[in-house]
Parts: sequence; structure tokens; C-alpha cells
Amino acid sequence: MDKSKVPVEQRAALSLLVDDHRAVKKLFKAFQDAKDDATKQSIAAETCQMLKVHAQIEEEIFYPALRGASDKIDDMLDEAQVEHAVAKDLVAKVEAGDKEMLEAHYTVLSEYVGHHVEEEEGELFPAVIRAKVDLREVAEQLEARKTELMGQPA
Repeated sequence: MDKSKVPVEQRAALSLLVDDHRAVKKLFKAFQDAKDDATKQSIAAETCQMLKVHAQIEEEIFYPALRGASDKIDDMLDEAQVEHAVAKDLVAKVEAGDKEMLEAHYTVLSEYVGHHVEEEEGELFPAVIRAKVDLREVAEQLEARKTELMGQPA
């Protein structure tokens, strides 16, 4: 998603979420490139923490701010909630520490999150832009809550 084309009243909020998506994508790539188990476990732990915080700020702040904007957006939010639940199950499996299954769980998590990101950036965010939802205040709330959650131990 080209952030420079996002209207100013939505840019900060959507940019924060897109930046999170890019950061996690880089971690997924780093995991693939990692050669040893300790590095993979470290990357997996960082990924899980980022995904938990990202999902939480979306569920607590972003999604509620969009509710009621349109029926189509509400339907997409329902689907996103279900996708978050599945992703959280996969995160829990990765965090469970089963070394034999780490690669498999992480790979499926990577694929699943990739699909979710494509839908958010390809469908939900454009629908939010078309609906002209003002997200300036939401952006501040997202940033503050993310900072708060990232400061907490995993």
C-alpha cells in the first residue's frame, strides 16, 4: 500500500498498521534465512510479541472505530476477528516451545498472517479510505496503546 496516497485524516493510523505488517514480514524472511535453532527461536519470539500487540491494538481501537461505517466494512471486520483468533492459536503453538514443530507452526503462521495482511491492505484499508473514516484520533490512540503494550514483558 502506497502510504503517500492515503488521505491525511487516515494516513497516520493506516501507516502505523502497514509499518507493523512490513516489520513482521521482515521477521518472517529472517526466520527463513536463519541457520541455527537459537536464532529461529529468538525471531519467533519477537514475531509472536509483535503479532500479539498488533492484534490487540486493532481489536481494542482500530476495529471498533470502523464499526458501523458500512455493512461491507462490518463484514470484513467480522472476518478479521476470526482470522485473529486463528492467528492467536498459531502464536500460542509457536510460543509453546515444541522445537520439533517450531518450523511447521511458524511457516503456517507466516502464510496465514500474509493472507490476513493482503486482505487488510487490499480490501479493508481501501474500503476505509472510500468511506472517509476520520482516523486522526484513532492514530494517537493506536500509537499510545502500542507503546504501552510493547513496554510490557512478553
